[in-house]
Amino acid sequence: MPPSVAVVTDSTAYLPPTPGVSVVPVQVVSSGTSCDEGAFTGDLHAATTSRPAPARFASCYAALAAAGATEIVSIHLSGELSGTAESARIAAKEAPLPVEVIDSGSIAMGLGFPVLAAAEAAVRGEELEGVVRAALGCAARTRTFFYADTLEFLRRGGRVGTAASLFGSALAIKPLLQFVDGRVTLLEKVRTATRAIARLEDLAVAAAGQGPARVAVQHLAAWDRARALAERLPKRLAGVTDLQLVEVGAVIGVHVGPGMLGLTVCPEGRP
Repeated sequence: MPPSVAVVTDSTAYLPPTPGVSVVPVQVVSSGTSCDEGAFTGDLHAATTSRPAPARFASCYAALAAAGATEIVSIHLSGELSGTAESARIAAKEAPLPVEVIDSGSIAMGLGFPVLAAAEAAVRGEELEGVVRAALGCAARTRTFFYADTLEFLRRGGRVGTAASLFGSALAIKPLLQFVDGRVTLLEKVRTATRAIARLEDLAVAAAGQGPARVAVQHLAAWDRARALAERLPKRLAGVTDLQLVEVGAVIGVHVGPGMLGLTVCPEGRP
């Protein structure tokens, strides 16, 4: 019997097709035309992003109800970055079944791992409360660190709270960033990409601790660096139970730019 609790997320989780998980695409806008994130092939320099309309969520929720779901957990990227979760909440008010909307406080696999935790709980037969608890617990344990290869997109997007300290620095700076309370904040400033990647490894080791952990390496147009990092991590982390290599999409690209490299770590079973 399929789980009665369905899980919904948005395209910025960058998950492959996953049983029990429905995806509503965030929009990318270029030259006045809006398209689903996965369909965008234009110039990131000329693009902006837009949340999905509440009607997209309403349609998704109605389809899941028609397919037999009795409850929905809808998990989305940080509300500090996008109004996507708010669109989901608007649609949830009129949905034909109960919908619990969760702001993950993150993006990419910082969102993806809580979505996977929720889907796994649903498959185990957990009711709404248990699925929500699995998602929130995973989100609370998850840490995401990344570096931007260029300051251009961060400067234009204004998504970093400590932007002034970044942009007054030398152009050679490679900022290491992290999510704190749903916001992108500056963690450190390093001089080269090599040093930035080495620090990402160190941060991942500290975040994972000695127990089992899920880990994701994420990149945008930096395949070789990402693959090399993914190959090194198991040698430094004691208990990697799931290692994913993910290329992010246009929504992150618009705000961070190509060359981005990030690490998400979710220790398992710890509060």
